Amino acid sequence: MAGMRLLPEDSDVTQLRPPAAADLISDDDRSVAADSWSIKSEYGSTLDDEQRHADATEALNYRAEYSSDKDEQDGEAVSSMLGFQSYWDSAYADELANFREHGHAGEVWFGGNVMEIVASWTKGLCMDICQGHLPNHAADANSEPVVQREKDLSGWSVLDIGTGNGLLLQELAKQGFSDLTGTDYSEGAVDLAQSLADRDGFTNVKFLVDDILETKLDKRFQLVMDKGTLDAIGLHPDGPIKRIMYWDSVSRLVAPGGLLVITSCNSTKDELVEEVDTLNQRRNAACQQPGGVGDREASVDSPPFRYLDHVRTYPTFSFGGSVGSRVATVAFLRN
Repeated sequence: MAGMRLLPEDSDVTQLRPPAAADLISDDDRSVAADSWSIKSEYGSTLDDEQRHADATEALNYRAEYSSDKDEQDGEAVSSMLGFQSYWDSAYADELANFREHGHAGEVWFGGNVMEIVASWTKGLCMDICQGHLPNHAADANSEPVVQREKDLSGWSVLDIGTGNGLLLQELAKQGFSDLTGTDYSEGAVDLAQSLADRDGFTNVKFLVDDILETKLDKRFQLVMDKGTLDAIGLHPDGPIKRIMYWDSVSRLVAPGGLLVITSCNSTKDELVEEVDTLNQRRNAACQQPGGVGDREASVDSPPFRYLDHVRTYPTFSFGGSVGSRVATVAFLRN
């Protein structure tokens, strides 16, 4: 579940909007896709899955109250085969077989150039934070005691969710990160990522089978990466509620003062920021209600995330009087 395919270079469409897949997905596919991989690892589990589903359902009802001013179509995720685990299991089974036969690493989602930009930009952002600089928040007094950082990148704990073939973690390792973990709900993806890392000499990278929507991880990471995973989640027929489950899980995985870096070709920078604002509003409202849903560690004065910065160097194009790029990479700071 590493990401989505980019449109051809001559496309006039600003965002990836595949056709509805109702006629393409069988009942068997829906049944298989409903299954999630479990994980037994050093990280353990402290989360209640049934409560997570209940929280997400209540949160979805809340979210509807904040989207009344948006077109109904904007609030609906487009169903696609890419939203089902069965698709990714099949895709990575093929890529793993191709690797074993030919040594091919498989497809680099968003392309190698975007992956390199994401890795180098993330390194620069983390180095700035190590030196006490927070982009766009220099005058914010609440930002000063962010977190006691390691002075070099090797001390940062990094999690790549929906890691796919794990090549983003290899690129981050080249940038100086060394405490690296990748998770994916497709066992084939994890097998492929581990095989590639072993072949390419990145034996320190750990790979685990885990579903971000029902994560069994209870460790918190200083840097969490997402390259296309939220896109794929949003393409499931139950995309709206699954996106809320995603944000609830991610907010538990990013350490206070840590970073979440999302790369998307389905959402613009402004749309991702708006989604985080909705999450923050929901958490604040939940904290004001006795027994409400939400992170118990959240408070009215401390929403989970806030926008920090975004990549500004992607190529842009104009269409219909608007200017945009095919990919958005946005960093959020965990409060």
